Amino acid sequence: MTKLTKKQKTIAELDTEKLYGVDEALTTLRQFASKKFDETVEVAMNLGVDPRHADQMVRGMVSLPSGTGKDVKVAVFARGDNAEKATAAGADKVGAEDLMEDMQNGNLDYDRVIATPDMMGVVGRLGKLLGPKGLMPNPKLGTVTPNVEQAVKDAKGGQVEFRVEKQGIIHSGIGKLSFKDEDLKTNFKALTEAIVKAKPSGAKGKYVRKVSLTSTMGPGLKLDLSEIEGA
Repeated sequence: MTKLTKKQKTIAELDTEKLYGVDEALTTLRQFASKKFDETVEVAMNLGVDPRHADQMVRGMVSLPSGTGKDVKVAVFARGDNAEKATAAGADKVGAEDLMEDMQNGNLDYDRVIATPDMMGVVGRLGKLLGPKGLMPNPKLGTVTPNVEQAVKDAKGGQVEFRVEKQGIIHSGIGKLSFKDEDLKTNFKALTEAIVKAKPSGAKGKYVRKVSLTSTMGPGLKLDLSEIEGA
Protein backbone atom coordinates (compact mmCIF):
# COMPACT_ATOMS: atom_id res chain seq x y z
CA MET A 1 0.00 0.00 0.00
CA THR A 2 1.36 3.41 -0.99
CA LYS A 3 2.07 5.62 2.01
CA LEU A 4 0.36 9.02 1.89
CA THR A 5 2.50 12.12 2.21
CA LYS A 6 1.74 14.51 5.05
CA LYS A 7 0.11 16.90 2.55
CA GLN A 8 -2.03 14.14 0.99
CA LYS A 9 -3.13 12.96 4.45
CA THR A 10 -4.13 16.49 5.44
CA ILE A 11 -6.13 16.92 2.21
CA ALA A 12 -7.81 13.55 2.80
CA GLU A 13 -8.94 14.77 6.23
CA LEU A 14 -10.83 17.75 4.79
CA ASP A 15 -14.63 17.65 5.05
CA THR A 16 -15.65 16.88 1.46
CA GLU A 17 -19.24 18.02 2.08
CA LYS A 18 -18.37 21.41 3.54
CA LEU A 19 -19.48 24.45 1.54
CA TYR A 20 -16.92 27.25 1.47
CA GLY A 21 -17.11 30.95 0.87
CA VAL A 22 -14.56 32.19 -1.70
CA ASP A 23 -12.43 33.87 1.01
CA GLU A 24 -12.17 30.73 3.14
CA ALA A 25 -11.55 28.56 0.07
CA LEU A 26 -8.61 30.73 -1.01
CA THR A 27 -7.17 30.68 2.52
CA THR A 28 -7.46 26.88 2.57
CA LEU A 29 -5.83 26.49 -0.86
CA ARG A 30 -2.90 28.63 0.27
CA GLN A 31 -2.32 26.21 3.16
CA PHE A 32 -1.59 23.49 0.60
CA ALA A 33 0.41 25.67 -1.82
CA SER A 34 3.51 24.20 -3.42
CA LYS A 35 6.78 25.90 -2.60
CA LYS A 36 8.20 24.81 -5.95
CA PHE A 37 5.98 26.75 -8.37
CA ASP A 38 3.15 29.27 -8.57
CA GLU A 39 -0.03 27.21 -8.84
CA THR A 40 -3.01 28.16 -10.99
CA VAL A 41 -6.34 28.72 -9.23
CA GLU A 42 -9.15 27.05 -11.15
CA VAL A 43 -12.93 27.19 -11.07
CA ALA A 44 -15.05 24.14 -11.97
CA MET A 45 -18.75 24.80 -12.62
CA ASN A 46 -21.17 21.90 -13.01
CA LEU A 47 -24.08 23.05 -15.16
CA GLY A 48 -27.51 21.58 -15.82
CA VAL A 49 -26.92 21.26 -19.56
CA ASP A 50 -26.24 18.51 -22.07
CA PRO A 51 -23.75 19.96 -24.59
CA ARG A 52 -24.58 17.19 -27.07
CA HIS A 53 -27.60 19.35 -27.90
CA ALA A 54 -26.78 22.54 -29.81
CA ASP A 55 -29.30 24.59 -27.82
CA GLN A 56 -27.56 23.64 -24.55
CA MET A 57 -24.00 24.58 -25.54
CA VAL A 58 -22.27 27.08 -23.25
CA ARG A 59 -19.30 28.91 -24.71
CA GLY A 60 -17.95 32.42 -24.63
CA MET A 61 -15.18 34.86 -23.84
CA VAL A 62 -14.61 36.92 -20.72
CA SER A 63 -11.91 39.42 -19.78
CA LEU A 64 -10.47 38.76 -16.34
CA PRO A 65 -9.84 42.23 -14.84
CA SER A 66 -6.76 41.08 -12.91
CA GLY A 67 -5.27 39.09 -15.80
CA THR A 68 -4.36 35.40 -15.80
CA GLY A 69 -0.74 35.46 -14.71
CA LYS A 70 0.02 33.40 -17.80
CA ASP A 71 2.04 34.24 -20.89
CA VAL A 72 -0.56 33.66 -23.62
CA LYS A 73 0.86 32.56 -26.97
CA VAL A 74 -1.08 34.01 -29.91
CA ALA A 75 -0.92 33.17 -33.63
CA VAL A 76 -2.58 35.46 -36.18
CA PHE A 77 -3.56 34.79 -39.79
CA ALA A 78 -3.37 38.13 -41.59
CA ARG A 79 -1.73 39.95 -44.49
CA GLY A 80 -0.40 43.44 -45.15
CA ASP A 81 -1.38 46.19 -42.70
CA ASN A 82 -3.30 43.76 -40.50
CA ALA A 83 -0.24 41.55 -40.19
CA GLU A 84 1.85 44.55 -39.16
CA LYS A 85 -0.76 45.62 -36.59
CA ALA A 86 -0.92 42.11 -35.13
CA THR A 87 2.86 42.01 -34.79
CA ALA A 88 2.92 45.45 -33.17
CA ALA A 89 0.22 44.34 -30.71
CA GLY A 90 2.45 41.49 -29.52
CA ALA A 91 1.36 38.43 -31.51
CA ASP A 92 3.87 35.58 -31.22
CA LYS A 93 3.49 34.45 -34.83
CA VAL A 94 1.86 36.17 -37.81
CA GLY A 95 1.48 34.79 -41.30
CA ALA A 96 -0.74 33.35 -44.04
CA GLU A 97 0.01 30.22 -46.08
CA ASP A 98 3.42 30.04 -44.40
CA LEU A 99 1.77 29.92 -40.96
CA MET A 100 -0.67 27.27 -42.21
CA GLU A 101 2.24 25.09 -43.38
CA ASP A 102 4.03 25.65 -40.07
CA MET A 103 0.98 24.36 -38.20
CA GLN A 104 0.55 21.43 -40.58
CA ASN A 105 4.12 20.48 -39.66
CA GLY A 106 3.06 20.18 -36.03
CA ASN A 107 3.85 23.61 -34.63
CA LEU A 108 0.62 24.17 -32.69
CA ASP A 109 1.91 25.45 -29.37
CA TYR A 110 -0.56 28.36 -29.11
CA ASP A 111 -3.23 29.39 -26.63
CA ARG A 112 -5.22 31.48 -29.12
CA VAL A 113 -5.48 31.60 -32.92
CA ILE A 114 -6.93 34.74 -34.51
CA ALA A 115 -7.74 35.43 -38.16
CA THR A 116 -9.03 38.24 -40.36
CA PRO A 117 -12.21 37.25 -42.27
CA ASP A 118 -10.37 37.12 -45.61
CA MET A 119 -7.98 34.48 -44.24
CA MET A 120 -10.63 31.89 -43.38
CA GLY A 121 -10.15 30.13 -46.71
CA VAL A 122 -6.62 29.34 -45.56
CA VAL A 123 -7.51 28.68 -41.92
CA GLY A 124 -10.36 26.36 -42.94
CA ARG A 125 -7.82 23.82 -44.18
CA LEU A 126 -6.59 23.48 -40.59
CA GLY A 127 -9.98 22.48 -39.15
CA LYS A 128 -8.94 18.95 -38.23
CA LEU A 129 -5.86 20.26 -36.42
CA LEU A 130 -7.26 23.34 -34.69
CA GLY A 131 -10.81 22.10 -33.99
CA PRO A 132 -9.96 19.34 -31.48
CA LYS A 133 -7.69 21.75 -29.60
CA GLY A 134 -10.40 24.40 -29.36
CA LEU A 135 -8.23 26.79 -31.38
CA MET A 136 -10.33 27.23 -34.52
CA PRO A 137 -11.05 30.96 -35.04
CA ASN A 138 -14.72 31.76 -34.52
CA PRO A 139 -16.51 35.06 -35.24
CA LYS A 140 -18.83 34.50 -32.25
CA LEU A 141 -15.79 34.47 -29.97
CA GLY A 142 -14.17 37.48 -31.60
CA THR A 143 -11.28 35.44 -32.98
CA VAL A 144 -12.36 36.04 -36.59
CA THR A 145 -12.20 39.80 -36.81
CA PRO A 146 -10.90 42.67 -38.96
CA ASN A 147 -9.57 44.26 -35.76
CA VAL A 148 -6.73 41.83 -35.07
CA GLU A 149 -4.83 44.47 -33.11
CA GLN A 150 -7.53 44.61 -30.41
CA ALA A 151 -8.04 40.84 -30.47
CA VAL A 152 -4.34 40.28 -29.76
CA LYS A 153 -4.36 42.86 -26.95
CA ASP A 154 -7.44 41.20 -25.42
CA ALA A 155 -5.86 37.75 -25.57
CA LYS A 156 -2.62 38.99 -24.02
CA GLY A 157 -4.44 41.10 -21.45
CA GLY A 158 -6.46 38.46 -19.62
CA GLN A 159 -9.30 37.45 -21.93
CA VAL A 160 -10.12 33.75 -21.57
CA GLU A 161 -12.48 31.39 -23.34
CA PHE A 162 -14.86 29.16 -21.41
CA ARG A 163 -16.52 26.11 -22.92
CA VAL A 164 -18.68 23.40 -21.38
CA GLU A 165 -17.26 19.87 -21.62
CA LYS A 166 -19.17 16.64 -22.33
CA GLN A 167 -20.04 16.10 -18.68
CA GLY A 168 -21.60 19.56 -18.39
CA ILE A 169 -18.60 21.06 -16.59
CA ILE A 170 -16.64 24.23 -17.32
CA HIS A 171 -13.04 24.44 -16.09
CA SER A 172 -11.24 27.77 -16.19
CA GLY A 173 -8.21 29.29 -14.50
CA ILE A 174 -8.72 32.64 -12.77
CA GLY A 175 -5.12 33.49 -11.89
CA LYS A 176 -2.22 32.33 -9.74
CA LEU A 177 -2.05 31.61 -6.01
CA SER A 178 0.46 34.47 -5.76
CA PHE A 179 -2.33 36.92 -6.73
CA LYS A 180 -3.93 38.97 -3.97
CA ASP A 181 -7.26 37.59 -2.75
CA GLU A 182 -9.10 40.65 -4.07
CA ASP A 183 -7.68 40.09 -7.58
CA LEU A 184 -8.70 36.42 -7.58
CA LYS A 185 -12.17 37.34 -6.28
CA THR A 186 -12.57 39.97 -9.00
CA ASN A 187 -11.64 37.40 -11.65
CA PHE A 188 -13.93 34.79 -10.05
CA LYS A 189 -16.85 37.22 -10.17
CA ALA A 190 -16.18 38.15 -13.82
CA LEU A 191 -15.99 34.50 -14.92
CA THR A 192 -19.02 33.22 -13.02
CA GLU A 193 -21.18 36.17 -14.06
CA ALA A 194 -20.24 35.57 -17.72
CA ILE A 195 -21.14 31.88 -17.46
CA VAL A 196 -24.47 32.64 -15.79
CA LYS A 197 -25.19 35.24 -18.49
CA ALA A 198 -24.38 32.64 -21.17
CA LYS A 199 -27.19 30.31 -20.02
CA PRO A 200 -28.51 28.70 -23.23
CA SER A 201 -32.15 28.70 -24.27
CA GLY A 202 -32.34 24.91 -24.07
CA ALA A 203 -31.20 24.66 -20.44
CA LYS A 204 -33.90 23.12 -18.24
CA GLY A 205 -34.13 23.03 -14.46
CA LYS A 206 -31.35 24.35 -12.23
CA TYR A 207 -28.54 25.83 -14.33
CA VAL A 208 -25.64 26.12 -11.86
CA ARG A 209 -25.53 22.79 -9.99
CA LYS A 210 -22.15 22.91 -8.23
CA VAL A 211 -19.08 25.14 -8.14
CA SER A 212 -15.64 24.16 -6.87
CA LEU A 213 -12.41 26.05 -6.40
CA THR A 214 -9.08 24.27 -6.63
CA SER A 215 -5.41 24.85 -7.38
CA THR A 216 -2.94 22.84 -9.46
CA MET A 217 -1.79 20.65 -6.56
CA GLY A 218 -4.52 21.46 -4.05
CA PRO A 219 -7.87 19.98 -3.02
CA GLY A 220 -11.18 20.70 -4.73
CA LEU A 221 -13.36 22.80 -2.41
CA LYS A 222 -17.12 23.06 -2.92
CA LEU A 223 -18.44 26.61 -2.82
CA ASP A 224 -21.70 27.85 -1.38
CA LEU A 225 -23.83 28.73 -4.43
CA SER A 226 -24.83 31.98 -2.72
CA GLU A 227 -21.34 33.15 -3.78
CA ILE A 228 -22.55 33.09 -7.41
CA GLU A 229 -24.74 35.99 -8.48
CA GLY A 230 -27.75 34.73 -10.41
CA ALA A 231 -27.06 31.03 -9.73
